[in-house]
Amino acid sequence: MQLLVSDTKSCIKIIGKRLMSTHEILYYPDPRLRVISHPIEKIEPDIQKLVDEMFDIMYQHGGGGLAAPQIGVPLRMTIIDDKEHKPFVLINPEIVELSTRKVKNEEGCLSVPGVSAEIERPHAVKVKALDISGEPFEIEASDNYLARCLQHEIDHLYGKLYIDYLSALKRERLAKDMKKFLKK
Repeated sequence: MQLLVSDTKSCIKIIGKRLMSTHEILYYPDPRLRVISHPIEKIEPDIQKLVDEMFDIMYQHGGGGLAAPQIGVPLRMTIIDDKEHKPFVLINPEIVELSTRKVKNEEGCLSVPGVSAEIERPHAVKVKALDISGEPFEIEASDNYLARCLQHEIDHLYGKLYIDYLSALKRERLAKDMKKFLKK
């Protein structure tokens, strides 16, 4: 089932119906990973159910973050557990500041399993979002896993994957390696 809907209300209705069955992680090159997500206008009880399910999926697969589009739900929401802070939810997150200094580090993704690559990203980021109660907050991170994770998960909300930062040749090679991994 492809979730290409034009408004949040329709997404909520679909989520409510789909939560009866478990969502699954979408794998590259699934076109739903390229959909630009819709803002969440109101935090309904179905959003909390989705958050709970997302944490279950993320922990089951050993991830540190998961964006709603990665399970086929095109809403602007992501969850993060960097193991240094309490796990948290970002609803309608926006990057408000990025450092000009960049750092390279290894990066992987639950939607591109079994492979990783060195990716260059800004070393510091400032993000504003809503929490699960609808309260606004800001978070800043620099030179650590959290800074990278925030940027990575927010990229998903715009239909972007970490492999998009690679050359076409490296992307092709990773896709082949990923397919081998999934066949195991």
